[in-house]
Amino acid sequence: MSDGLRRDRRGSRDLRDVERRIDDAARAASLPGGCADSDAIVRLVGVSRVYGEGETAVTALVGVDLEIAAGELVAVMGASGSGKSTLLSIAGGLQPPSSGEVIVEGRALSRLDARATARLRRRSLGFVFQDFNLIPTLTAIENVTLPLELDGESARRARRQAQVALDAVGLEAKHDAYPDDLSGGQQQRIAIARAVVGGRRLILADEPTGALDSVTGEAVMRMLRARVDDGAAAILVTHEARHAAWADRIVFLRDGRIVDESRRDSTDALLGGIR
Repeated sequence: MSDGLRRDRRGSRDLRDVERRIDDAARAASLPGGCADSDAIVRLVGVSRVYGEGETAVTALVGVDLEIAAGELVAVMGASGSGKSTLLSIAGGLQPPSSGEVIVEGRALSRLDARATARLRRRSLGFVFQDFNLIPTLTAIENVTLPLELDGESARRARRQAQVALDAVGLEAKHDAYPDDLSGGQQQRIAIARAVVGGRRLILADEPTGALDSVTGEAVMRMLRARVDDGAAAILVTHEARHAAWADRIVFLRDGRIVDESRRDSTDALLGGIR
């Protein structure tokens, strides 16, 4: 048998295996109540992402399988261009995979239309970015209330929830301040408050401490860890080992593939010298 034929058959078996796992995941996501038979908040099943076609195609992710449960913080590490941000974007429904499936809170994203996907992002997902992505013409509390009001919450209820979220990140006196009048650390705290307000259960953080000094960065990580300990799930993309040390698991990406994973038996023991 030629090497080429062997590769073709092996590729066909791999494809059938991915398709089988996707079918299993899709069936699980169709159980009564729309919930998967799993405690995972988010599942990626055989996820691949390719940009472009033919000779100019760029492969960002290859066959990624990942589950994250409530109360679990997973750090994703790897060199630039390894697919970290692409993984985060796909997990959050900001872009679709080229193949594979993403399931969030028991809902297969491929089965949702654009409106349902947007509603799921508003209600269940919180994003924290390195550059904060705050609206400069809105005050701190208005930035936090905006996603709630877009989801139909009354202005009064939205403001009350935003006040609680801002107070929880130490911004009791900054409700009416504009982003440009605040420090980088304070702006990132607003972004975290916006990410967790309304009880969102999945937090996606892309280098959230990259623009912050070490002291503020540790404070941000402490807040993220506290939210996870309260029952959320979180994915943290980071280059910093000291920040990855806050995670329950560390996943390593290389050339779009998960090549290694490190599990922590006890986060408290791991962080004994940091906290």
